[in-house]
Amino acid sequence: MQMRKLIESANWQIPQERIQYDEPMKKHTSFKVGGPADVYIKVQKESEIAAIQQFAKDHEIPLAVMGNGSNILVRDKGIRGIVVQIDIRKLEIEEQEDGRKKVIIGAGNKMAEVAHTLAKQGIGGFEELAGIPGTIGGAIKMNAGAYGKEIKDIIQQAKVLKHTGETEIIPKEDMQFCYRNSIFATNQAIILEAKFMLTVEKQENLQKKLQEYQRLRKEKQPMEYPSAGSTFKRGETFITAQLIDQVGLKGYQIGGAQISEKHAGFIINKQNATAKDIQELMDYTKKVVFEKTGKQIQLEVEIIGEC
Repeated sequence: MQMRKLIESANWQIPQERIQYDEPMKKHTSFKVGGPADVYIKVQKESEIAAIQQFAKDHEIPLAVMGNGSNILVRDKGIRGIVVQIDIRKLEIEEQEDGRKKVIIGAGNKMAEVAHTLAKQGIGGFEELAGIPGTIGGAIKMNAGAYGKEIKDIIQQAKVLKHTGETEIIPKEDMQFCYRNSIFATNQAIILEAKFMLTVEKQENLQKKLQEYQRLRKEKQPMEYPSAGSTFKRGETFITAQLIDQVGLKGYQIGGAQISEKHAGFIINKQNATAKDIQELMDYTKKVVFEKTGKQIQLEVEIIGEC
């Protein structure tokens, strides 16, 4: 394969074990489906992603960037070109004069790990977000949220790699946050790290909050099956899961994909589903809800790759 020869000749200084060819994306997505990526690279340094970005541009190779694979559906024929998983980890805490904590976190840090690490140090602000299965970078891109808290409520700024190859600091006011969206969904910038302003709280209180949110998730969400979390966005005037339940689709199945019987807002990989099964169920759900209620529901999950 010509691309493989090109990449093997590149001087990236990335260990070979972090570069995979014809890599099944089902190994890297929470849906546990998806065909192979031509090249799959895990990057742990800003210099690595910058070098790969320039290489892809020079050789006109498609480049896709992902975090933990928890909010995407990769189609069954996979992804052409290079897929980069951002695994840049960092957690630095700075005390402020007013007693608050300024925390710098790498885009590859996982939300749950951050929430629990900070809670152990008596730093609050992330506990509501602990159940979000993605990374910091992915959470910023989609303005992830849970239990009344969103990323926009605590972020101050983000460091990004622009498509020009330059790094830039983007302040919160320029991120254009709205419900499950931000400027990063369309501007091609790759998030490298972000700065958050957080509060000091009693460790035992934070631990209680984490335990309670975990209990609620287990009780209400189908965590025992692969999924991408909430499949559809909440409507401005309606709760999407309630509409899906109302039109009688809870438990409806296409192939191995099912609308969860526990929570109608989740499509799950119940039994060896394909990406085609899942996408067909997504499309069918949108169609039936519109026909029966007149409401148009939108995906929260990003679909990528070849059909």
